[in-house]
Amino acid sequence: GSCRVPVSWNGPFKPCSSGYPLIIFSHGLGAFRTLYSSVCSELASWGFAVAALEHRDHSASATYFCTAEAGREEWIPYQRVPQGQKEFYFRNQQVHQRAGECVRALRLFKDISSGKSVLNILHQDFDLSVLKDSIDLTKVAVMGHSFGGVTAVLALVKEPRFKCAVALDAWMFPLENVLYPEVPKPVLFINTEKFQTPENVAKMKKLSSRNSQTKIITMLGSVHQSQTDFTFLNGKFISRILGARGTLDPHKGLDITSRAALAFLQRHLNLEEEFNQWDNLLEGIGDLVVPEAPFCHSKL
Repeated sequence: GSCRVPVSWNGPFKPCSSGYPLIIFSHGLGAFRTLYSSVCSELASWGFAVAALEHRDHSASATYFCTAEAGREEWIPYQRVPQGQKEFYFRNQQVHQRAGECVRALRLFKDISSGKSVLNILHQDFDLSVLKDSIDLTKVAVMGHSFGGVTAVLALVKEPRFKCAVALDAWMFPLENVLYPEVPKPVLFINTEKFQTPENVAKMKKLSSRNSQTKIITMLGSVHQSQTDFTFLNGKFISRILGARGTLDPHKGLDITSRAALAFLQRHLNLEEEFNQWDNLLEGIGDLVVPEAPFCHSKL
């Protein structure tokens, strides 16, 4: 019956002598870094450091960076596929840049954790130096949604320090076929019911056929936006019209997504937690999850 929330605003960072495991998160096409605050905050509440990126490959809805010299904002607008250019080649260049930015983010955390002074151009009150010796760089995963999902898969190829990847409703189209045999680490694919096609899932199965620890599950009653904050923003009726919510309750969907991810991360980051209580989700066992994917008729 209490309407008080047991949190403190702008509370001090709590150091961790053993170091927090780290998740680098990549957003989807036309999205932005704060669109996944629900899932990122949920994972952070279980003891992870989560770094949500905003990519500079023109796939964000709109983003900017600040130059150290001028101190002004340099905007990077969203860009559609140029006329006359094949979409695969355009998106393939983007996904390689995105994966490279995930690697750069990991290297930045390496510097921060070692105590190296890192200049933050943005005006923030948070002191990065408090993270010194508080990140466990032996327990690092990469995660993403849609375009960010395939970005996470490619990041495993580019950076061996990523131990595993969690791909939310991954859009596999931009990844070239020759790289599938090069993916060295396990991937957890958490799909929604109304987005995937046989062609897309077949590409996921290329990875699961090579690595028995790679898992593919689907949440029933979910749509592509079910793994973003959009599913929480509007009422049930309006969300259905906008396609932001399926029949699955958003809070239940968040529980399934986070618990499956936590069970997978415990297994492959060697965490000493009790997340293995949700191991059944990794096999698609439960009322609202199934293994692999029931195919729909919508386009990617």
